Formats: sequence, C-alpha cells, structure tokens
Amino acid sequence: MRRARKDELGAALLTVLLLVAVMAVIAATALDRLTLATRIAGSAATVDQGRAYTFAAEEIALRRVADLVGRDPAKLTLAGGWLGRDFTLPLPGGEGRARLGDANNCFNLNSLVAETAPGRLSQRSGSMAQFGQLMTLLGIDPGVAKSIAGAAADWIDSDSNDGPLGAEDGVYRSMPGAYLAANRKMADVSELRAVRGVTPKIYAQLKPWVCVLPVTEPVRLNVNTLLPEQAPLIAMLLPGEMTLADARAALAARPAGGYGSSVRFWEARALERFDPPTDVAEQAGVNSRWLSLTTNVTMGDGFLTAVSLIDANGGAPAAGQAPPMIIRRDWGDTD
Repeated sequence: MRRARKDELGAALLTVLLLVAVMAVIAATALDRLTLATRIAGSAATVDQGRAYTFAAEEIALRRVADLVGRDPAKLTLAGGWLGRDFTLPLPGGEGRARLGDANNCFNLNSLVAETAPGRLSQRSGSMAQFGQLMTLLGIDPGVAKSIAGAAADWIDSDSNDGPLGAEDGVYRSMPGAYLAANRKMADVSELRAVRGVTPKIYAQLKPWVCVLPVTEPVRLNVNTLLPEQAPLIAMLLPGEMTLADARAALAARPAGGYGSSVRFWEARALERFDPPTDVAEQAGVNSRWLSLTTNVTMGDGFLTAVSLIDANGGAPAAGQAPPMIIRRDWGDTD
C-alpha cells in the first residue's frame, strides 16, 4: 500500500475540522432554540398561572363587593376603608395585590350620547356642556374644550353629520393616515386619542378623569366616595355656576356616615344657594353601580396586571337584587 501524501493528510484533517465546526454550529443553534422554547413555555405557564390567580382575586373581590352592597343597598360609603386600599394575596412562589376603586367617579365618555332606540345614538347636549366644563376646570382652553366635546360626541353618535363644533368622516379623511369616525360607543378610553383636537398633552390631562362604561346614561357620581381632590367632577355638573371651592367645601363637609341622599348633598351649606334641575341634582348620587378591581400578580420574574370592571348591581335595576358580576377585563398596563 502506498503511503498517503502529506497534502492528502492535510485535506482530510481540514475536512474533519470543517465537519466538526458545522456540527458545533448546528448543536449551538439547536441548543439556543431549545432554550428559547423552554423560556417561552415557562412564560406561558407563568402567564396562565397568573391569570388563574387573577380570577381568584376577582372572586374574592366579588364577595367583598357583595358584603358592601349588603350593608346598605341604598348607599355606598368609605366605611371599612375599602377604597384604594391594597389587599395582599400570598401566593405560592409569588405575591398578588388587589385594589378596589369606584368606577362611577369619572366622566363616562359614552354619556355624551343617548341611546334613543336600539343601536341609535344621539348627542346629549347637557353631557357635552359638562365635559367641556370639566376640561376647562382642568386648565384646557375653553374654546378647545368645547371643540373636543363636540368632536367626541360626533365620534360616538350614529349619524355622519357634523354637529356644532364637531367632526365627522370628512374631517378625519383629510388627516394624515386618513380614517373614519367610529359612530358607536367607545370601548376604551384610548379611543379619545383619535378624536380631533385631542393632543398627547390634553389626553394625559384628561385620562385620570374620564372612563368608558358600557352604558350611555348621564354621569352619576357617588358623593360619598369622592375625594376632595376630585372636586372638578362635582363642579362640572353646573357649568359656569359652581366653583371648585364650592365643590371641595361640600365634599369636606360630608358626614362621617356619608350623605343619606342626593337631596341632603345639595342642602349642604356650600351648595344651598344652587337650585339644579332634578336630572342634574340626581347626578350627585350616593351609591355606586360600577367598581374597578386592579390586580397585580408577581411570580418570579413575571408580572401580570389586570383591570376588571364590576357591576355591583349584577345587571339588575338596583343593588341587592342580584350578585355582583365582572363585566369587562383588560390585561396589561393601560396606555
């Protein structure tokens, strides 16, 4: 047998080294994908477990709300220190925190319209004036505030006709990235950003004060759970008449057990000179149908947030007739 030449031995060695290198790359790629798949599977399991804990927190909250309603179906007060208080939920390998809030105490953007027939939404001038006043009280130029109120009502109402100071399809078609008005109830507060005149700065100013509820009734506040710093929500009820000082004084004078009725609230010394129409007077209520539950679940490096909307009436006309129920659930931080 002839001896292998040196150059042939070198080529064979080079081939072997090349094969080793290719196999190493393939192995590294496979290991990387395996690691990624393992992490994804682990994250999915963590999210599923976090959601399960969130559902458990909701059940606890529903029982808590049922207890609150059971004390006095006619009114809801701050008794018990439930509002804005974090409740810790000890969890295996993690921690959960749940907090109840009053979802009545905000301006419901869907109240800008009235459902005059099934699926037929028409503008509500009184709510538009109140929304404009709220924006003015928050430091937004009155002219801009009226324009945004009109455009927001046009965004929701069923027709395609521009209302006073409003904006419909023709306006939005002319904008960069043309789009159309929704002509339906808003599903999320973030929709307000699409309304003409709402800049990022204005949206940031309004976000803590507005909400989107699944009903179109006029705003119904709970004067027994409103905080003094939320006085603009009361002052907006009588545009151009009530001052922030008047509203703060009425909230500060609230009895320890809360106001017994809307009538009692308007009889407070700070408000006794006002004579609001009956429908406006009833907007300062003493009960809350809508509550919010914010749940934060931490498991290892995973973090999950959920905001649930609770109907304390359980879909019934009044509190106490049906058990509270979850109406809507949003996952993740809001924008």
